[in-house]
Amino acid sequence: MSAPKLVQGYEVVIGFETHAQLSTQSKIFSRASVAFGAEPNTQACAVDLALPGTLPVMNKGAVERAIQFGLAIGSHIAPKSVFARKNYFYPDLPKGYQISQFEIPVVQGGEVDFFLGDEKKTVRLVRAHLEEDAGKSLHEDFIGQSGIDLNRAGTPLLEIVTEPDMRSSEEAVAYAKELHKIVTWIGICDGNMQEGSFRCDANVSVRKPGQPLGTRREIKNLNSFKFMQQAIDYEVRWQIEQIEDGHAIQQATVLFDPDTGETRAMRTKEDAADYRYFPDPDLPPLVIASEWIERVRSEMAELPRVMAARFVTDYGLPEYDATTLTQSKAMAAYFEAAAQTSKQPKLASNWIMGEVSRRINAGEIGIEQAPVSAAQLAALITRIADGTISNNAGRQVFDALWTGEGQDVDALIESKGLKQMNDSGALEQIIDEVIAANPDNVAQFKAGKDKAFNALVGQVMKASKGKANPQQVNDLLRSKLG
Repeated sequence: MSAPKLVQGYEVVIGFETHAQLSTQSKIFSRASVAFGAEPNTQACAVDLALPGTLPVMNKGAVERAIQFGLAIGSHIAPKSVFARKNYFYPDLPKGYQISQFEIPVVQGGEVDFFLGDEKKTVRLVRAHLEEDAGKSLHEDFIGQSGIDLNRAGTPLLEIVTEPDMRSSEEAVAYAKELHKIVTWIGICDGNMQEGSFRCDANVSVRKPGQPLGTRREIKNLNSFKFMQQAIDYEVRWQIEQIEDGHAIQQATVLFDPDTGETRAMRTKEDAADYRYFPDPDLPPLVIASEWIERVRSEMAELPRVMAARFVTDYGLPEYDATTLTQSKAMAAYFEAAAQTSKQPKLASNWIMGEVSRRINAGEIGIEQAPVSAAQLAALITRIADGTISNNAGRQVFDALWTGEGQDVDALIESKGLKQMNDSGALEQIIDEVIAANPDNVAQFKAGKDKAFNALVGQVMKASKGKANPQQVNDLLRSKLG
């Protein structure tokens, strides 16, 4: 484990609270729809508003999605958990309280593993608990009024809370991306950050190395990975400047303004005692039998960490490759199809992590929209592996496939004249001519200068117009030079 990166002599400490909207069709305690984009206040029923005489009823689908998440990250699923009322006043909270979980959450512990560069990181989770969402305040500046939309009130959320294990904005973003991958992979959340389905709050503090944790400020509702990094970086700089100027950090909730690139305080941060939690009298304890957990487990698709381990075992890939290739189901399927067809898993991995990823990132598309299919990539890899073409020629073929110049790998190789020269007789003749024409380089090589050998190889490749097999050139040239 490398030493934590310091910023101006301070260690950055970050913990996350993420609200993942669960992919149910109805709300957590009522049958009202959770469809996005409806007219304001058309999807809030009497239960969501806590009108007299109504009672909440637990959504079984929300519980099953919480179980799925717990299984995906190796958590303990509580056999019995309870719901509590979190009391606070806010205009978009119609009940005057939010139904959540406090003392006994449904998901306890667990870990999220990911890579930052080529270094493996682990973030420990404290808990994940079920709760309902509040409504939304709408501020219409052009008419100077605010309105309340209660469509989101009662929407099922899973709040996922980490230990303060992250030490940089880069690490925080990498964790958030991995968590996003997990919840979308197992299908419990659509992950749409623009629609508020995956919202992250970052608790940020700084301290001198070895000192106790500093006072944290919570950056609320970060809805893009780009803004997440910008917000944390700004907050870190601001806190260090405050401390260096002799000011104490006050615990607070802050918002990030993408237009200014700054955070600004919204309100002082409440502690648990301020919410006056108490068990919800209208909801019995949530009991989850072991049989229920095992049934959910049996119905789950292969998890990304399990698939990555299989890629290491079955295909001989490094752990870094396997983790990268399981960033999405589509990428994993693309790799397996290319690897199985070409029988060249490491070469397939290199191409997908390299040229394919570069192209899809530049085009801002998913791998499922890639113009080069897994079958075409497999055909290309096969021709590189059997020596028909070089890696450089392979890039030319790949470019032609990507731009739609052609669809058949062999036909493109033929039409572009990219086949490597594998005729040893013709190659020997070229090598003999190069040796005869470059006596100084030959003498330098024999005197122990490797650069002279590379120069001779370059001359052979030039004379063959790049069609000679580089490995064959190396072997024949060394043989002739003794």
